[in-house]
Amino acid sequence: MAPGPFQILIVILLIFVVFGAGRVPFIAENLAKGIRSFKKGLHEEDEAPKSVSDQSDKKD
Repeated sequence: MAPGPFQILIVILLIFVVFGAGRVPFIAENLAKGIRSFKKGLHEEDEAPKSVSDQSDKKD
């Protein structure tokens, strides 16, 4: 069940009341940085096991 436009508006208003209009941009910026860091970590994790297994093959 997807939230309707009225429910989304209520959530946005609650965020402004709790955090204040001045802090919302900083929160959004930090959230975006966290998402980028998470995606970068997932990408690096995919590459890391390949290099570890390649190194173990060379030692034998």
